[in-house]
Amino acid sequence: MLPLLLVTVVAVRHRSVLAEGFGHLATARWPWLLAAAGATCLTWVAAACTRQGAVVERLPRRRLVATQFAAGAANHLLPTGLGASAVNLRFMAVCGLPLARSSAALALYLLAESVGRLALLAALFVAFPDALRLGTLLPDGAVGPLLVAAAAVPVVAAVVLVLAPRLRGALVSFLRTALGEARSVHRLPARALALWGGALAFPALQASALVLVGLSLGLPVPVGHMAVAYLAATVAVALVPTPGGIGSVEAALVVALVAAGGPAAVATAVVLAFRLLTVWLPLLPGALTLAALVRMRVI
Repeated sequence: MLPLLLVTVVAVRHRSVLAEGFGHLATARWPWLLAAAGATCLTWVAAACTRQGAVVERLPRRRLVATQFAAGAANHLLPTGLGASAVNLRFMAVCGLPLARSSAALALYLLAESVGRLALLAALFVAFPDALRLGTLLPDGAVGPLLVAAAAVPVVAAVVLVLAPRLRGALVSFLRTALGEARSVHRLPARALALWGGALAFPALQASALVLVGLSLGLPVPVGHMAVAYLAATVAVALVPTPGGIGSVEAALVVALVAAGGPAAVATAVVLAFRLLTVWLPLLPGALTLAALVRMRVI
């Protein structure tokens, strides 16, 4: 709740920019928005490909894609992607996978998705090194504390594992299962291609949707720079525990688009339209699909 509260405070303080951003929505060009909607639909297919690539067994395709659509709605009930993870764990359990293997497949999916997103961001940074004015993203003196916090996380994790032998044993057993599952998947070229192809396609399609929304509203930022701004913002807020990234993603995207050179009001309008298209409009049909899948015992 704390990130949501902070975002609300910031929104109230900058309500004039928000109001101007809502005003810009009326100028959107519909062909670009329809293309952005198509890219959004393809993200569920890409997620299904990655999920299939994380397991050796063949999963029912239509139900798998429907599950990814429903998982988007479940993702807004729990923080940090836990809703989608719970839906997919249940789906794999119904498909007959043991809990240990389905958990390993989920971990492999999350790893592949993170690697794909970071690899795409790194490639775009190389192609567009001046895409973001990083000095505007971090206040003076913030780099040191961030580095200290990043270094402290593995140290704290190591101490916890040393002091908790039962937890250490469970983690070792899980890693053994996960590595075995990863080896089995990569012995099958079709599964490896689905895993890594989907992991790259998913963030690329998400970034494409934002770019198309930006084009529809005439955001004066180069296409490559908009894609870098989107990927940088989503990587930055990955650890903020808000359900579905509500609030944190919007704030980070506006900051990143402004850092890429966009006017604040137009950047706000782009983010509002993007989140409306990718989050709020699919929410009700996604929830209905989730309920139907539960009733049909697919999950």
